[in-house]
Amino acid sequence: MTARSTDQRRRDTLARLEHDVDLWMATADAGTPYLVPLSFRWDGSTLLVATPASSPTGRNLARTGKARLALGATRDVVLVEGDVAVVDPDDGEADAFATRAGFDPRDSRGYLYFRVTPRRVQAWREVDELAGRELMRDGTWVDT
Repeated sequence: MTARSTDQRRRDTLARLEHDVDLWMATADAGTPYLVPLSFRWDGSTLLVATPASSPTGRNLARTGKARLALGATRDVVLVEGDVAVVDPDDGEADAFATRAGFDPRDSRGYLYFRVTPRRVQAWREVDELAGRELMRDGTWVDT
């Protein structure tokens, strides 16, 4: 495989965000990092996830407002660093999340929704794509 252009990587990244259902989310407290699989919904600019408020991930998200997400396999990865806010989605957004995720957090006690606003996005397949892996910086897509 030859290295993809920045424009192609961006298109591939957006396709993954639009079509994938699950991701890995990393958060940390003062001493212990946590990595958990979560379902998500991409609305074109932010990701919506839901997790129990009492879980380490829920507590970390609420307290730090930061997360790192990974989508894809190790040889075709998208990494997203973002700012996180606890949100109360409207019914339409909550319905869309439930349809996408295959479960409805509103049916379970203690779940919170979190909106992740990407600040940095990276994507690469192999070492030949490492040099141009940064697709978003400070919340703005890099020029292609």
